[in-house]
Parts: sequence; structure tokens; C-alpha cells
Amino acid sequence: MPTLLAMTDPTVPQILMLLAIGLVAGTIGGMIGVGGSVIMIPALAIVFGKYGWASQHLFQASAMVVNLAVALPSAMRHRAKGALRMDLFRVMLPAAIIAIIGGVMVSNLFSGAALKQAFALFLVYVIIDEIIKLAKKRDDHDPEHARVDAPRGALVGGVMGFAAGLLGIGGGGIAVPMARVVCRLPMRECIGTVSAIMCVTAAFGATTKVATLGQHDARWQDALIIALLLSPTAVLGGHFGAGLTHRLPIRVVRLVFVITLIAATGRMGGLY
Repeated sequence: MPTLLAMTDPTVPQILMLLAIGLVAGTIGGMIGVGGSVIMIPALAIVFGKYGWASQHLFQASAMVVNLAVALPSAMRHRAKGALRMDLFRVMLPAAIIAIIGGVMVSNLFSGAALKQAFALFLVYVIIDEIIKLAKKRDDHDPEHARVDAPRGALVGGVMGFAAGLLGIGGGGIAVPMARVVCRLPMRECIGTVSAIMCVTAAFGATTKVATLGQHDARWQDALIIALLLSPTAVLGGHFGAGLTHRLPIRVVRLVFVITLIAATGRMGGLY
């Protein structure tokens, strides 16, 4: 099976399209505080789904590699601002590593079409969560009210890791609100800690997914080439989006995000 570049010859329009997807996904992810995979995977499926080399497994593997590139600078910024809770990091990480590998193995049991439907359902969850955030202002927790222990951390880490491995996402969209409720931590500390955990889990998850692509008639070279083209603009977009968060009304940003996800969900779910 030829690689992506061999099949495209390479064509400049397709390379530019990958760069554009990385930029848009990184920017929206930076603005909202969720992984760029939520935008990246549907965009890849919509734009490149017509090609013979395309598959949901390939797109998820590529996104998991990109998650590592995006998570590293983000985690460094949060650590510099004192938003990394090492007590939570230590109890979440082991469960998250085991769970993301398990999630990848479970994802390999399903066809690409089934995974696409599962991802569409996940997008429905994200849309509902964002609409709730639009409609309701949530008070933040005080640091002194934190409840961080091994069972709570393992629960959050396990759910985060399994969802990340199964769907090819970073897991922050699930872990951040869950850690906030279960461990009663301020939102900034949840975001900072989860970003640091993603630096490790993304490496384990991406390695496992890329190494098992042969089970789905996909090549690991394709995943790395796609990730290589997505990563630079995704990282740039993440920095840009984080800046926009402080300049644009957050309700406007979330509304644009919800509209984008609704369109992507319909396409991923086969509604049009």
C-alpha cells in the first residue's frame, strides 16, 4: 500500500489542506481548552475520506501523534503559571497510561465505520456539555477544598485514558470537568494537570495505535506523515487560540465551537 505522499504525488492542495486543518483545530482547541482532535479527526474524515488510503483508524493514529506535539508546550505554560498539581498528577498518571493502551486495543476490535459512529456520539456529548456551559455560569472551587487521593485520581485517569485510546482524542474534554467535580479543584489546576498527563499518555497511546495500524490495512508511515504536516500549524494555532480566549467574549467563542461541532457530527454520523 503506497504512503500518503506517494498517492498524492504529492499534491500541493492536499498538503495545504492538512496544514489548514492543523491550524483550525489548534486554534479552536486553544480557545476552548479541549484537544484539537475533536476538530481534527472529523475534518480529516470529511476532507480525505474519499481517498483509498483513508480510514478512521489512520486518522485517529495521526491525531494521537499530534496530541503529543500540542500538549507539550501547553503543559509547560501551565506549569510555569503554577497550575500543575503534582499530587493529582501522581495518582492519575498510572491509571491513565494503562487505560489508554487498553482503549487503543479495544478500538482495534472495531471497524473504521463503527469508530466513526462512536466518535459522532462523543461529539454529541461535547456539544451538550458546551451548551450547558453557555447556559450556566459555574462557580470555581477553592484550592483548600480539594479532595485528591488515589481512588479519585485513578478514576479520572482511567476514564480519561480509555476514552483517549478508544477515540484517538487527548482526553482533556472529559478529564478536566471530571477532575473538577470528583477532586473539587479549581478549573485552571485541572487544565494544567491534565495537560501534563497528556504529554505522557499521548506518547503511549500514539505508539500503540501507530504500531497496530497494520491490522486495519493502514501504514504507520501514513500516520506519521499526516501528523508531521498537521503538527506545526496545530501548535501555532494553539498559541493563537489561547490568546483569543482573553480577547473574545467566551460565549461567542463557545457558540462558534458548538455550531462547528454540530456540522461535523452530522457528517460523521452519515446524516448528509
